[in-house]
Amino acid sequence: MAAVQVSESDQIKQFKEFLGTYNKVTENCFMDCVKDFTSRDVKPEESSCSESCLQKYLKMTQRISMRFQEYHIQQNEALAAKAGLLGVPH
Repeated sequence: MAAVQVSESDQIKQFKEFLGTYNKVTENCFMDCVKDFTSRDVKPEESSCSESCLQKYLKMTQRISMRFQEYHIQQNEALAAKAGLLGVPH
């Protein structure tokens, strides 16, 4: 039962982090893209700016994730080589 509670706690923590990130991105894109408050309608340029802003964020996040994975793999390979576990022909 304790493992389920930890898992639920981790899920809640991850969801809170997601919401924090979502709110930050939303606020940043809104502040960068929405300039005219004289109308209730969203102007086409505001809409396209917001979409571009979000796409840029998603691509940046994906690229950082890929680089982090590459770095992690390199570190593991370096540790394995240092320990003599990789590339030692017999």
